[in-house]
Amino acid sequence: MSDLHYPIGKFIIEGEANGAQRPELIQQIAEAPANLRAAVKGLSEQQLDTPYRPGGWTVRQVVHHVPDSHLNAYVRFKLALTEEEPTIKPYDEKLWAELHDVRNTPVEVSLQLLEALHKRWVILLQSLKPEDFACTLLHPENGMMKLDTVLRHYAWHGRHHVAHITSLRARMGW
Repeated sequence: MSDLHYPIGKFIIEGEANGAQRPELIQQIAEAPANLRAAVKGLSEQQLDTPYRPGGWTVRQVVHHVPDSHLNAYVRFKLALTEEEPTIKPYDEKLWAELHDVRNTPVEVSLQLLEALHKRWVILLQSLKPEDFACTLLHPENGMMKLDTVLRHYAWHGRHHVAHITSLRARMGW
């Protein structure tokens, strides 16, 4: 594991999911909450406050970041499904990770939030027709994106952050 920042590799924005890939990507989104919960199971408060890499977020910040990010993704899906090429609002995830709620909220709160959110999100994803994944949104930094690309990104995103924690645990022998 040579790249602590991208333990499963960087997300490549080019390309879209196809009909054959969608069930697996939706399954990865469905599994993300349990995988994140398993990744932090049994960690002490001190371990939760350990950065996953030098200069990186703490495990606690990662756990709180995932539902922050995935809440935005869920809303982005709904906007793209109900509006014509909506422009979505990016947010400064680094500043969000420094807010009081991230430093002082037990990780269990975010684990429960992620579980509930993903239940709703997976129900939505499984209800979509193939043509729905062609709906687009405008990301001010990444340009026009189809929901197929957004699906791929967030399936990767959950695995990416779980790997931050599991690779730290492996390196530290936790």
